[in-house]
Amino acid sequence: MAAPESWPALPLEQWDETRATLHLWMQMAGKTRLALAPMENHWWQVALHVSARGLRTPVMPAGAGRTLDLEFDFVGHTLTARTSDGLLEALPLAAQTTAAFYEHYLDLLRRLGVAVRVRPLPSEIADPIPFDQDRRHAAYDPEAGRRFGSVLGHVDRVLKEWRGWFLGKSSPVHFWWGAMDLACTRFSGRPAPLHPGGIPNLPDRVVREAYSHECMSVGWWPGGGGAPVLEPAFYAYAYGEPEGFASAAVGPAPAAYHPEMREWILPYEAVRTRPDPAAAILQFAQSAYEAAADLGGWDRKALERRAAPARATA
Repeated sequence: MAAPESWPALPLEQWDETRATLHLWMQMAGKTRLALAPMENHWWQVALHVSARGLRTPVMPAGAGRTLDLEFDFVGHTLTARTSDGLLEALPLAAQTTAAFYEHYLDLLRRLGVAVRVRPLPSEIADPIPFDQDRRHAAYDPEAGRRFGSVLGHVDRVLKEWRGWFLGKSSPVHFWWGAMDLACTRFSGRPAPLHPGGIPNLPDRVVREAYSHECMSVGWWPGGGGAPVLEPAFYAYAYGEPEGFASAAVGPAPAAYHPEMREWILPYEAVRTRPDPAAAILQFAQSAYEAAADLGGWDRKALERRAAPARATA
């Protein structure tokens, strides 16, 4: 497991402007994926995935038998676009208005010969400014970007280990650009109650497809965005939430249930400074899952591995 020093500090006040700007830039790539990728259950096709250098889209069809992928590189600080016929274009991740970045992004797609219609209104953000009119969000601190990418890499590794303990239906570990969080979701196999919707700038039909089946999810988000919990944190929730979940035994300390968010919250700073951050995340994820599964009557015997999966040898 990684040493504590390898989990970087990410206090919100040191990078909130970069976080807010980067959130909008990543939505452009996510909306491109939404336009090009074929539909999957729960909208899994729109999510980004952690790469060795940041976040990437899986391969997307780009017309005429071609494919496209995009990568936010937080090591070299570029947005790189590649096509299957050998074209490569890049935009620098550098301080500039979101309107300017959007103009450059659309020009990049044109140079690659990729025809796509992107709705320029940000999703899941209250009072959004259209990308092409946004001159307010213009920050990019390369060191903050590097730290963000490093945290994503660590969390991705741990959540993938936790995902391997489950035999039932489970999402990939993937990054939701709407809410700006990295998550893995487990499913009981049963339909869920109809979701009430009401998420800012996200159609109710989208939310109801995402939560069509009973699930519990564990993830990490980098804070900010006007949420009741501002600092970076791990979270765990169940939908539909079983009675007693809010008072279950979920650890480690200082994990606590947030009644407004209806989620268990474990501050990132409390995790990264522990002797074994990965073990703390795994304890949090598994204890929250066991609470949701036991209280919700999931068939745990059928859904779980009895022992850790064996590692393959080359």
